[in-house]
Order: sequence, then structure tokens, then C-alpha cells
Amino acid sequence: MAAITMKNIVKKYGDGFPAVNDVSLDVRDGEFMILVGPSGCGKSTLLRMIVGLEDITSGDMLIGEKVVNKVAPRERNLSMVFQNYALYPHLTVFENIAFPLRLAKKPGDEVRRRVTETAELLELTEHLERKPANLSGGQRQRVAMGRAIVRQADAFLFDEPLSNLDAKLRGQMRTEISRLQKRLGVTTVYVTHDQTEAMTLGDRVAVLRMGVLQQVGSPRELYEEPVNLFVAGFIGSPSMNFLPASVDGSFLETPLGRFEVHDERKVAAAGDRDVVLVGIRPEHFEDASLVSEEKRQRGSIVRARVDVTEWLGNEQYAYVPYEAPADLAAQLRALSRELDSDQLRTQAVVALDASSEIRPGREAELWLDTSRIHIFDPSSGENLTRDEERVERLGRIAEESRDAQREAQREAATGGATVAEP
Repeated sequence: MAAITMKNIVKKYGDGFPAVNDVSLDVRDGEFMILVGPSGCGKSTLLRMIVGLEDITSGDMLIGEKVVNKVAPRERNLSMVFQNYALYPHLTVFENIAFPLRLAKKPGDEVRRRVTETAELLELTEHLERKPANLSGGQRQRVAMGRAIVRQADAFLFDEPLSNLDAKLRGQMRTEISRLQKRLGVTTVYVTHDQTEAMTLGDRVAVLRMGVLQQVGSPRELYEEPVNLFVAGFIGSPSMNFLPASVDGSFLETPLGRFEVHDERKVAAAGDRDVVLVGIRPEHFEDASLVSEEKRQRGSIVRARVDVTEWLGNEQYAYVPYEAPADLAAQLRALSRELDSDQLRTQAVVALDASSEIRPGREAELWLDTSRIHIFDPSSGENLTRDEERVERLGRIAEESRDAQREAQREAATGGATVAEP
């Protein structure tokens, strides 16, 4: 295993466009790092520079302590799993997994042993004599992973490996990849545009926008303390709502109504700005009729006309269209397009309890947890209310959780035995 260090990495193509622009990122030994962002943000290009399939325009790429800018891909001892599996259709599962060992001219006994061990790990033993055409999509992806594992590489690189699978199988494979990575403890860099994969898989997540690194942190840190509008809008499904608001002391006047902010730190963060963007997660709304009197005091009630509702059995969503100033509406539409959502109108998405009887076409009373709002600068997109102390605390929690998981995996691998210090 080995750490991967990127120092001021730049990739420019012939026209001078920087597909990756001054990215510095440390992937720790044994860490599961996610590179995420919308289409064209540079995440796959960065992954290909790690493995050596793309030249680096400037900056340094280190694997372990060694600069590998000029090192050929086959000499970097990295394993890559592609989106399209890249299996050889004329070879059996056994021979597909064994292929890198055959290239390395390993002895036959060692090839059989390592392929058999890998197949058992991935539950492919009964499929070893089959051809890829006779396998399901999930089985093919496991064969591709087996070929990566059998090499005993310093790091695994995944390039959107689940995008060809249906939704149910993606969920199952996410769990398998996470379990496998924790069991093997191999440094892993995983590229995806699916923020659900990013939130559920990674120890840390790096968000890219147009080739520029926006924020790196644990999934919870990115969700609860985003650094700017882009990260706040990209992380979370449904996305965070952004409401234009005029500031009147401790009150915010929004298209959904006027409400008071009780947190003095957030009131001060707005400064002397006349207009801000208020970020509110859908789940921070509730049907006011279902909120206890005690809880009501900790937030505010707004009235809004619901346009559409979606009842999903265990939850439901309400959509509340609103009018925004022309300049801010244009900015929000541009952000929506960049996030690959291409929203047609300015609207708020509200998550409701499945028992709520709010119906479309009617005005509804909604309770809002004002302690959970974020306030953004409309011009720079900066999160003015980001709590740095909370960011540090969330980072420590994520690190402690990661260490505990690794320790549990080591104990499981050794049967709970304690190895004495020499």
C-alpha cells in the first residue's frame, strides 16, 4: 500500500484549457478517497494522471515517496477498474482474473492460488469457468475488481465502475466495494458523478468544479458545513434550496415568508449586505401541524402555496415555486445547469413526513428549523455561516470512526489475536 500525493497538478490540452487546475490533494495510506463533481469537472482526467494514462502539464504526482510524473503506467503498481469492465470475452473468468499474473510470468501454482483466493473473496468461485457473456452486470464488475485485486497493487483506482448497472444493483455493489476496501485496507481513489456513491463510500470526498478543487472532507462535513454554494448544491439529494432574502436585523424576508434567525453568529455573518442567499435543506422543513408546541419555539412558521406533491410511501416531497429577482434567478439557473440538474423554475423542495396531509394547489403552513440554515454571499458564493469549530469536530469524529473500522478489520483478519511487539 502507498499514499498518493498531488502537488499543484495542472493538465492543459492543446488549446490551453486547464482540465485540471492547480489541484493539491493528499490521499492517505489505506484511505478511501472519492473524487466527485458534475460532468467535465476534471475528476476522470485527474484519475488518469494518477495511473499515468494522461501526461501532467505541471506539478508533481507522488506514489509513496516517489515522484512518478515520468514513470510508465505499468511500473506504478496500480490497479484500475473501468466503467465498461474491459474484460476479454474469449477468456474464462479464471483467465480474466489471472491475466495480469500471466503478463508478469508468475508460476502456475501461484497463479492458481491467488486467483482462487480472490474468487473466494468476491464469491466468484462457481463462475470461474464461465465466459463474461454468460455473467450478469454485477458479476462482470466483480471479475474486473478481481483482476485488480489479484495484482496486489499499492492502490486501487475506480473510474465510475457502477454507472452501467441498474439502481438496485448499484446499491448492492456499493456495499460490496465498501466492505472489500475496508477488509483489504488498500489505498483507493474512486471517481463518480453520483453524490450518493460519494456520501456512502468514502472516508473523505474531494469535490471538483471546472478543474478546481472546491472542498475536501468527510461526507458529513461536506453535507453539514459546505464551503460554498456549489458544494452545498451538489452534495445532497434532493439538493439544498437557495432562497434570495433581504436582511432586516435578525429577520430574513424570503419568497416563502419572513422569519427570524435566533443564532446571533448567523445574523452577524450577513453583515451589512442587503441581499443574501439562504440555504435550507429539504429535511429542515416540516408540516407545521405535526410539530409540537415546544419544537415550534425553536424555529419559525412560513406559509407557502404547494404546487406539486410526491408521496413515496415512507416519505413525501412538496414543491413550492417562487419568484426571485431576475439577476439572482439567472444565477440560480446557471448553478443548476452546472450541477447537471437543469432546473426549469425557481422552486423550493420540502421533505414531509409520510403522514402529512398537505395537498397540492393549497396554501400550507411549514415549520422551518432556522438553526440549520446557511447564509451565502450571492456574488462570491461563499458560505458566510460555516462553523470552523464544528468542521474540526466533524473531522475528528470521521478520523476516529475510520481508525475504529480499520482496527476492527485487522482484528477480524487475525481472528481477534493480539500481535506482541518485538
